Amino acid sequence: MTTPDTPSTARVSPAPTAPPAAVGTPRRTALGPVGLVLAGGVSVQFGAALAVTLMPRAGALGVVTLRLLVAALVLLVVCRPRLRGHSRTDWGTVVVFGLTLAAMNGLFYQAVDRISLGAAVTLEFLGPLALSVLASRRAVNTVWAGLALAGVFLLGGGDFGDLDPAGVAFALGAGAMWAAYIVFSARTGRRFPQADGLALAMAVGALAFLPLGIAESGTRLLDPVTVGLGAAVALMSSVLPYTLELLALRKLPASTFAILMSLEPAMAALAGFLILDQALSVLQALAVALVIAASMGAVRTQVGRGKAITP
Repeated sequence: MTTPDTPSTARVSPAPTAPPAAVGTPRRTALGPVGLVLAGGVSVQFGAALAVTLMPRAGALGVVTLRLLVAALVLLVVCRPRLRGHSRTDWGTVVVFGLTLAAMNGLFYQAVDRISLGAAVTLEFLGPLALSVLASRRAVNTVWAGLALAGVFLLGGGDFGDLDPAGVAFALGAGAMWAAYIVFSARTGRRFPQADGLALAMAVGALAFLPLGIAESGTRLLDPVTVGLGAAVALMSSVLPYTLELLALRKLPASTFAILMSLEPAMAALAGFLILDQALSVLQALAVALVIAASMGAVRTQVGRGKAITP
């Protein structure tokens, strides 16, 4: 995932509580959140590629633990979220958001430990795409969903025989958590000022995941080089993209956000090629292109309708 400019150390005024802006609002207001989402996507995919290089040192669960812990510490120090004045519903939302973050990251890193980064993200993207189709309630979007499924079919060479089955299952599970992340990130962004809710959710996710990381990696998590690389992964893959995405979701409906993430497979394939030397075959590149084309078609459908579907 996604999901940036690090938040300022100074506290800023609370975000508006109004629902996210509709897709049909003037372009000058839409370019801001769209740019935030795309910048977050680039950061998270290159951070994921860096994380793959760290796995031999700390293990997949260890990398996730470092990523969540460092991101939580940075966000808590930067945002200094208030612990008082929130309702039980507010806390329930942020706890579920935090557990979703932990599950999404854990499943995704298990996937990229078994299959290529581009393939993992393409499979993971089925979660947000399914959310978009269900949220839009338009029959034409089933056509785009079918095109995306055709791309996924090609990605597996027709029967996924070339992909590790466990890696495929983990990627699909991460996709389900990604869809839940979109919903609860939007809800959290409307209930907490700026990135306060994200900081609290990251702390929840880090604490929930810590026992798993310790069980797999133990004292390897204390190695200075591993900690330094883990910190870089946290900044690129968590702090920056999640902050930008949370801010963007205050103005973008969840369905539109989910479709904008369609560029993630291409970003992941590029990061995998540049950093991990994971070149896609012609058939796999066509599969990624089909998924992206399906998502762009859905974007045009929703923009043409000019209505927003909020979570």
